[in-house]
Amino acid sequence: MMTDNSIGIDISKDFLDAHRLSDGAAERFHNSPAGFRTLSTWLGDGMPTRVVFEATGAYHRSFERAFSGKIPLVKVNPLQARRFAQACGTRVKTDEVDARMLASFGSALALEPDQPIDGKQFELKELFSSRAALIKDRTRLINRLQTQTLALVKKQTKARIDQIKSQLKTFQQDINTRLQDCPGRARTNTILRSIPGIGEVAAATILIEMPEIGTLQKKKAASLTGLAPMTRQSGKWRGKSTIQGGRKQLRDALYMPALVAARHNPDMCHKYQAMIKQGKPQKVALTAIMRKLIELANTLVKADREWVQNGA
Repeated sequence: MMTDNSIGIDISKDFLDAHRLSDGAAERFHNSPAGFRTLSTWLGDGMPTRVVFEATGAYHRSFERAFSGKIPLVKVNPLQARRFAQACGTRVKTDEVDARMLASFGSALALEPDQPIDGKQFELKELFSSRAALIKDRTRLINRLQTQTLALVKKQTKARIDQIKSQLKTFQQDINTRLQDCPGRARTNTILRSIPGIGEVAAATILIEMPEIGTLQKKKAASLTGLAPMTRQSGKWRGKSTIQGGRKQLRDALYMPALVAARHNPDMCHKYQAMIKQGKPQKVALTAIMRKLIELANTLVKADREWVQNGA
């Protein structure tokens, strides 16, 4: 019987707490390049079954970038990991305990390693995150401008808004250039842009937020986006199906394309109108179009073909 050599790593701002399930070994390392080198030595020559860690925003990115493609990484949702710990009866929450529970979580569910992420993908992600931050700043300034009365204050706010618009344009141009530099991404971008409703920004968002596009099963694509309806029922009780979880930025980016597709994409328009005639709320019908768009995108990329209208 093979030993499950799962390793859990709890990542904080300053430290990496690691726990190896096979022998119970535990160690703490600095969350820095020097710490990564020490961790590599601790891991040894034998390849672990999986290395499980939680998505912790800025804290996990350097770790993921350093080890992606070198060891079998598994990035998990912090909420799911915490609920697993609670299900095991573990109420104590320390970095050491969290590392041990992450290793057990990966072993109990036999989690499969994530697809390796190349350096270019990390660069695109950083650009996209910076772009998203600028959009938030622009929205905040536009809202503030509505309540400002002093001419000087309004002038400065408008100047900052114009500056942000220029910076956003620069970011988008750089993102487009990087997408075109890779033949694979360039081809996927062309396929995505061929779908009525999916424009420049939406296509880039899909490529950056869902690099797995084209390798997923139909339901998995909808699930990762958080657009798969979750059935709620118990005994004779039947609740309304809802959507939840998934990658919010990707889901948000599909909203405007769905609006456009519901009007100008013949296939999507027919689906949308049929749901409205059935009495479905507009929000529900639009969510269904968002789900259809990401499923269609995944299917076309997998088949390596551009969109064509049915009957054309």
